[in-house]
Amino acid sequence: MEPVLSVTGLQRTYGGIAAVVDVSFDLWPGEVLGLIGPNGAGKTTVFDLVCGFTPTEQGQVLLQGRDVTSWSPDRRALAGLGRSFQDARIFPALTVSENLALSLERHLVVRDHLASTLGLPAAREVEDDVDYTVDDLVELMGLGAFRDKLAGELSTGSRRIVDLAMALAHDPTVLVLDEPSSGIAQKEAEALGPLLLKLRDETGCALLVVEHDLRVVSRLAQRVVVLDYGRKIADGTPQDVQRHPDVMRAYLGEAQLA
Repeated sequence: MEPVLSVTGLQRTYGGIAAVVDVSFDLWPGEVLGLIGPNGAGKTTVFDLVCGFTPTEQGQVLLQGRDVTSWSPDRRALAGLGRSFQDARIFPALTVSENLALSLERHLVVRDHLASTLGLPAAREVEDDVDYTVDDLVELMGLGAFRDKLAGELSTGSRRIVDLAMALAHDPTVLVLDEPSSGIAQKEAEALGPLLLKLRDETGCALLVVEHDLRVVSRLAQRVVVLDYGRKIADGTPQDVQRHPDVMRAYLGEAQLA
């Protein structure tokens, strides 16, 4: 068995300041891996490097054994790398079901608007497939009560779940989540962990969860990679990394450890 995502020696600097230095880790099929660190640790930069939003100066990103280091974000998404953002990238003037249907557009075999307007069989079949998939996503993510509501009327936590559902519509092998608990109410954050495990179990998708909150990740991930000042300082189970002196120092500071 090989990793579904393998990151080796990633490096990125901005204006001579090292944001990420020689970061490496593997994500295995069906695994939930937490990528954590205090503010300014380099987590978002690693997210951007893995997803292709920022080019790496050194290092390599392999997706299911293929070198995608030079690929665009869209090409990586087509190859099975899904991503969800802190600021849910949805269309506020569309309903939840319309957002989900729109996110399925790249899977459509028939994109002929005339065929769709005339109701030709191939177009109707594609539209039926989209409807069925939207139904499945709504059920999986528990969005039934919000299906016909405008996305702009939802709470931050509910919009985050819609964004997750849209990412799942791409049928990813790997789903990268950028601080999924950020900015949402505590009750919603507590419900997010079981939901993420459910979607992992039902879709088989491996999860890379980029977070700053060690407690959130500890309840969710089997393994945790910790960054500080752009460097990896620990890699292990949540219990192991919480006891790691470098991790305690990064989160608590020297004075509180003395």
